[in-house]
Amino acid sequence: MTTKSTSLVLGGKASSSPLLSSPPCQRLVTKDGHCALQPTLCPSGSWRGALSRAWLLALQDLWGLLVGLRWRWVLLAFCASFLAHWLLFACLWYLLAHLNGDLAVQDHDAPPQGHVVCVKHITSFTAAFSFSLETQLTIGYGTMFPSGDCPSAIALLAVQMLLGLMLEAFITGAFVAKIARPQKRAGAIQFSPQAVVCKHQGQTCLMIRATNLLQRPLVDVKVSAVLYEEHEGQALHQTSLDFYLDHLGQQPCPFFIFPLTFYHPLDRRSPLYPALCEGMSNHFELVVFLSALQEGTGDSCQKRTSYLRQEIQFDRRFVPALGLDARGRYIVSTQHFETAHSKEPLSKDCVVQVNGDGSDRME
Repeated sequence: MTTKSTSLVLGGKASSSPLLSSPPCQRLVTKDGHCALQPTLCPSGSWRGALSRAWLLALQDLWGLLVGLRWRWVLLAFCASFLAHWLLFACLWYLLAHLNGDLAVQDHDAPPQGHVVCVKHITSFTAAFSFSLETQLTIGYGTMFPSGDCPSAIALLAVQMLLGLMLEAFITGAFVAKIARPQKRAGAIQFSPQAVVCKHQGQTCLMIRATNLLQRPLVDVKVSAVLYEEHEGQALHQTSLDFYLDHLGQQPCPFFIFPLTFYHPLDRRSPLYPALCEGMSNHFELVVFLSALQEGTGDSCQKRTSYLRQEIQFDRRFVPALGLDARGRYIVSTQHFETAHSKEPLSKDCVVQVNGDGSDRME
């Protein structure tokens, strides 16, 4: 940003152009909150070792890997794990029948004298797979059953049941954890695609807006930010920023059901002051974090986004988020992320507000 555009901001003159002084750079965090860092490039001779180490680390955190997968891969893992379990024990049951000589017995209901059939009517691999399926799912059609006089069959039955129960518990727990994880609730939180710089309560401030798309309120809402700047000798320097909400100060917002506008004062103590108010052209990225608790469960959730230099607009303000219908009831505007010039008069049909208190008309 040039010094001329900065003086327009601080002097209160109209300037609706966003900052475009720096070339586009790779961002650390996407607008929807995902990490945008690329994997480390390995030399041609060590890529296999790096791949094997990555797989080893993934297997060590198998639970986190399964919960973090997309639903299509979770369902595939669910089907593949049970099929592999059934096939494994089908092979073991077939091997037991082969070693015990049951496959050569013509009539399992009348075996030769002195021969004990371990599992009745396992005469092929298909029958062994059917028995493995019936055992795991406890169907019990009554045709095939293990003999109590065959210790090997009883031992194999116990092993299959124990491993099957462990597999079912693991898969069921993964499904429940994936359905109930807080990230899904955080998906209903949205940030404004642009940040604005304007006068708020007589002070130049950087302002962002967040909204809760669901009617279920969130409680104890806190917003913080980290500024990533390119400095000499260090690729990215991190600095924390504080955002405020009306006159709550550092206290969390107790109730989040309509769009809220958070502001950061751009005074000389602000880490953003050199970049936005003194014309420094170094690249920066502002990563914003919103943390909240779900009402009823108490589970925490977090939503994040980022803003680059060109995503900050000067001498703009957010349009009012709340309006009144014909019956005098509050309604949330569908254009609550829209911005307007800070000198434009506000509509008389809308509540003149930043966060709904009607006390923040831009002068």
